[in-house]
Amino acid sequence: MDSLGEKLRSARESKGLDFEYVGRETNIARRYLEALESEDFSQFPGEPYILGFMRNYGEYLGLDVDELISLYRSLRIQEQPIPVEELLLPRKQFPKKLVIGIIIFVLAGAAGGGVYGILRFMPRPEPPQIVEERRPVEYILEERFLERRFYPGDSVLVPLGEERFKLELLSLDDGARIGAPLGDMTLDLSGDETVDLDGDSISDLRVILSDYSRGDAAKGGWLRFELLPDEMAVENAELLPQGSPNAQNVQTPPAPAAVTVFSSPGAYPFTLQATFTGYCMFRWESDRRSREEMYFHRADVQNIQAQNGIRLWISNASAVRLQVIGGGRTVDLDVGGPGEVAVADLRWFRDDDGRFTLALVKLD
Repeated sequence: MDSLGEKLRSARESKGLDFEYVGRETNIARRYLEALESEDFSQFPGEPYILGFMRNYGEYLGLDVDELISLYRSLRIQEQPIPVEELLLPRKQFPKKLVIGIIIFVLAGAAGGGVYGILRFMPRPEPPQIVEERRPVEYILEERFLERRFYPGDSVLVPLGEERFKLELLSLDDGARIGAPLGDMTLDLSGDETVDLDGDSISDLRVILSDYSRGDAAKGGWLRFELLPDEMAVENAELLPQGSPNAQNVQTPPAPAAVTVFSSPGAYPFTLQATFTGYCMFRWESDRRSREEMYFHRADVQNIQAQNGIRLWISNASAVRLQVIGGGRTVDLDVGGPGEVAVADLRWFRDDDGRFTLALVKLD
């Protein structure tokens, strides 16, 4: 049977976690985590700290907390010194009168201290859990995106031009409520929102909530803050196929990093076929209509039809084979490598010469 420390260590290592990461997640200092796994209880200022940290650490690793506490109490019993009677000197004969006096004294003490003795050994409630106070952290979006676990009070500064705009995670309850420069917003699990930071009616930032425990704000939520590419900020330039009354107004050439799929004098409907080679979460949005999301398995196939464009979000780019079908042709798409989270737009652009290009634009 594993000891207390072995149980904690095995559970942590099976999850591939180190002390630094666990410390940030549980708000328990590394020296206390190491002391629990090495069963060195002298590092703690008192038993309430031992039990509080043990309960928090065990729950975080998914272990049976009652079993951990039972193992701890067994250890403490084993650490007790040898029975007192084995340390006593050989019994000596005491005078009879002295023995009688001692008996009377003991009975009198027992009568006077009985109540105290009963109260002293009554079961006590478990000590309260003790969690080190965590201070809010302010991050800076220094690259195209920032993705990490946020806790209520944490914030991110987003540089935009000469200004910096602050977004703060206000609460985690039925969703993530985020304070933004132009008003609060609430994200559901796997939901995302675009944000206009500077009030020019153009979306500058996308915010995605991919993980959190409903009703348990102490575990935080996994948030992604992603700057939108310049071509995606043109909200009023609708992408319309040739023949639409407003098609002549589309003047949004593809980004330099875009991959051309089709080039044609006119835009036309197309189909994106996704064939899955492994387990994958796949999210798509066709022609800016409602977003759809599903988990797919090996050999599953999903066809997505669009007039103007499709936005994709793929949890593992190597787990899906993408093909674009349109205009009598079929073209393979490469959106990323093994384990890569891919976010991309597949849409029509119209250049200054009036030609249309169906291009893939990666958003990371």
